[in-house]
Amino acid sequence: MAEDNLNTAAGCRLGFGTKTPAATEAEYKADTYVDVGEIEDLGEFGDTFSNVNFTALSDGRVRKYKGTADAGDMTLTVGLDNGDAGQRAVALAHKDRSKGNYNVKVTLNDGDPNAVPPVLPTTFYFGVKVMNNTVAAGAADNVVRRNITMGINTDILEIIAAPAP
Repeated sequence: MAEDNLNTAAGCRLGFGTKTPAATEAEYKADTYVDVGEIEDLGEFGDTFSNVNFTALSDGRVRKYKGTADAGDMTLTVGLDNGDAGQRAVALAHKDRSKGNYNVKVTLNDGDPNAVPPVLPTTFYFGVKVMNNTVAAGAADNVVRRNITMGINTDILEIIAAPAP
């Protein structure tokens, strides 16, 4: 039987940073992040390429090429907590219409702090604009939530889980 290297999403975190420009691991790590609390669903993120087609008359065959990359939108669902510093930071970023992206850090639950040496979790870094920050009150027996959409504007930097240096 194969080794079980799967993990649940429980324990994953999203840190919301500043607009300090970043492109490298060192630059992203130098930023200050505040954890967004009460996240119920982190959504999905990652590049999707546009489809570019060419059909040659000589052979009648469609050839497909990768076009531009789009990292898409990351839609979070959070339990509305007006006292949460991370949710407040996201709300301020939503109102910000100026240039520049906010840095985001997503940390998965695949590390092992008790290992020797400790295994650091997989971490993703990227730049976003907060495009949506709506309230979803729902019905009587629902927790009031916020739906937050972050438009990803940069490459996604993935740091794979590995033993601490």
